[in-house]
Amino acid sequence: MSTLRMLSPLDHRYAAQTSALTQYASQYALIRYRVQVEIEWLCFLSEHPKIDHLRPFTDKEHTLLQSWIQHFDETEAEQVEGIEKTINHDVKAVEYYLKNRLSGTSLCDVRESVHFCCTSEDINNLSHALMLKHSLERVWLPLAQNLIDSVDTFDQQTASLPMLAHTHGQPATPTTLGKELAVFAYRWDRQISRLREVEYLGKFNGATGNYNAHLVSYPDLPWERLAEQFVSRLGLTFSPLTTQIESHDYIAELFHNIARFNTILLDFCRDVWAYISLGYFRSKPVAHEVGSSTMPHKVNPIDFENAEANLGVSNALLEHLAAKLPISRLQRDLSDSAALRNIGPALGHSVVALQSALKGLHKLEIQPEAISSDLDRAWEVLGEAVQTVMRKSAQENPYEQLKALTRGENITEQDLKTFVKSLDIPETDRQNLLNLTPGSYTGLAANLIRHLPSSAS
Repeated sequence: MSTLRMLSPLDHRYAAQTSALTQYASQYALIRYRVQVEIEWLCFLSEHPKIDHLRPFTDKEHTLLQSWIQHFDETEAEQVEGIEKTINHDVKAVEYYLKNRLSGTSLCDVRESVHFCCTSEDINNLSHALMLKHSLERVWLPLAQNLIDSVDTFDQQTASLPMLAHTHGQPATPTTLGKELAVFAYRWDRQISRLREVEYLGKFNGATGNYNAHLVSYPDLPWERLAEQFVSRLGLTFSPLTTQIESHDYIAELFHNIARFNTILLDFCRDVWAYISLGYFRSKPVAHEVGSSTMPHKVNPIDFENAEANLGVSNALLEHLAAKLPISRLQRDLSDSAALRNIGPALGHSVVALQSALKGLHKLEIQPEAISSDLDRAWEVLGEAVQTVMRKSAQENPYEQLKALTRGENITEQDLKTFVKSLDIPETDRQNLLNLTPGSYTGLAANLIRHLPSSAS
């Protein structure tokens, strides 16, 4: 099938940007993880001496089974899907696929131990946990950290570069460019820290979470402890009390965190877009690219606009999944299964956004002349400083006096200095105000980036 006929842009327009994620969050990946869990469970059971219907495997047989996991490819996945089309059950199709493969080997005698004491959700919940863990650890988190590091480079370089702030879109108390960029890095760092703390949970306790079949088959075995050992062996955290499904609360926690990271990135993209519009940044032109079909001069901030769009789609999916997945009727309904098929798209649009933002960031050139020019035209922002010093000297109505002088007015340097010279304030304070410029009125901005973890290290 031509990719031109695919419904999702993740599979066509953005395919190159999401190729790494397809290894962990695609339908192929889900099948591969299911095969892995089934094989690992079979091997785990074979190692227990009291599970006497299943013999221990030889080293050669263990190697064979591990090779099926390591070399599982799309051809094998298509075989599983072919079985599913006949029986209309995705996890049972994995069981039948493995039984077929075992038939021609020395392990033919253990075929009926595949999926022993399992319900489909024992396999699925661990597969989804591995999908999420690997997708985040190997694809999403490195991209997110790359973004933070790239913004960090900018904020360190521009920590002391004075810049006119804008509140309500209007000139406001000056800041520095680096400090304003550092605000975003600091916010992202908090979300990353929380993402790294989330446990990927897994259960392996049967059809309604009570080890019913386990206890009937082997009444004397410590099934809870065995289940915990198995889940831990996969690198996951054991969830001891569930219905048929693992409750998905940890997935909601993950998705809420990612959605918050996305929201901060959306805020960042809009601010950078605004700085480009103000002329504080310039997007470097790429020689072979076209910015407009009719206006040849255009170099548009399309990377940040593209990121904004994909962040919106990602968050819509993440927030829906976070709200839906923890809710399941009684001991289980199928709605979570259908919803979980959107893990790939939810993460995929975020991955596209991260890459677009990074691409746009690497094209940015700071325009210090434009930044300085805006500051030089905004002497009215020093009204805050003047009225504060007047308050210190107990002057009458300092705020109101500065309001009359500055509100809605573009006052000049001379206007402000004339006003300051007329004040009845200590000479030291007067000289401090006379020496003040919009570019020097930045408070502690340049020092505040020390609160970033990268600065602390």
